[in-house]
Amino acid sequence: MKKIRMGIIGIGNMGTAHANAIFQGKTEGLELTAVCDIDSGRLEWAKHNLGPDVFLYSDYRLMINEGKVDAVLIATPHCLHPSMAIDCFSAGLHVLTEKPSGIDILNVRKMNEAAQKSGKIFGIMYNQRTNPLFARLKELVEEGTLGDMKRFIWIVNNWYRSQAYYDSGKWRGSWMGEGGGVLINQAYHNLDIWQWITGMPKRLRAFCKYGYYHNITVEDDVTIYGEYENKASAVFITSTGEYPGTNRIEYSGTKGKAVIEEGVLKLYLYDMDEREFCFVSDESFPKMDIYYEEYKEQGPENGHIAILKNFADAILYNKPLLAPGYEGINGLIICNGAYISDWMDCWVDLPPDENLYLRFLKERQDSEGCIKKNYIASNSVDDYSERWKVRW
Repeated sequence: MKKIRMGIIGIGNMGTAHANAIFQGKTEGLELTAVCDIDSGRLEWAKHNLGPDVFLYSDYRLMINEGKVDAVLIATPHCLHPSMAIDCFSAGLHVLTEKPSGIDILNVRKMNEAAQKSGKIFGIMYNQRTNPLFARLKELVEEGTLGDMKRFIWIVNNWYRSQAYYDSGKWRGSWMGEGGGVLINQAYHNLDIWQWITGMPKRLRAFCKYGYYHNITVEDDVTIYGEYENKASAVFITSTGEYPGTNRIEYSGTKGKAVIEEGVLKLYLYDMDEREFCFVSDESFPKMDIYYEEYKEQGPENGHIAILKNFADAILYNKPLLAPGYEGINGLIICNGAYISDWMDCWVDLPPDENLYLRFLKERQDSEGCIKKNYIASNSVDDYSERWKVRW
């Protein structure tokens, strides 16, 4: 069986997990042939753990141009994803990037354009799209089972982090290192699932709190209110400072309601459209007949491996991607729009002004120049951490 020769740029926490999964044969269709990192300690780890047949590089440009790989997985700091992906496409390679696709819309758009011009397969590690509950809710919405959307609410504040987490890397909890806080780091998957299910809101209003729970410069508490063309609304709440936290979705439509919580999708279907029922009922406090159904998450699932396998299948067999890399810009549009809304204290139409966002971002990055941050080195994980899975 033909295998895709895979190279990984960045073998920190997630890059290490991906490297192990491929090296250990858990991702059919992929073969790990090269890794790259600027940290000599990580290359030493790779030398002793990935075997003599995996080429080691400290410069990713050499790795992508020496003919040792067919595809590259990018697992570096967020701001580097677009430029590295563009270089990989120029080298004629397929690309799978970790989330987020980048930290600003302008450079991510350039990455998307380079991908399209190259004709290569372009994916993003949106492992949450493999969750069967999210996928089922998306189907229900697209099929029209729930009718026209009224409201979408997602409270996902079970991303609790201690100060030690932010102190574990110089880049964490900073505009310069991560390009933002909970929105672009922890909740970025959720922003994708939000728009994947409901489509993009027309405009939004956001409220962010910076360093509210931690000694950081970026946001660790956010509330977003989104509005759609049909006047439906969305409310998105997230933080890294609440314990034990909640992970609950409510989708309310004219023909039914869906709730996802504790690993269960609860479906309430009405016997007629509520908008019609409202005006034909002669009772003041009427009740509709409801059909109830449950869908339960089926056992443990590793979405990262599913995305890796799907990426290989897309290259080898032309199968559709579960998470096309081009779609990574959608969550970023919400994210960048939310920052601008909070900074300017106003509603923002989507997509937001790309250059305005970059100007605001630079101001915040420059303001961090004089900030000293305690740094506690952390050990890289060897497998996929529980913190990257959906936790109900």
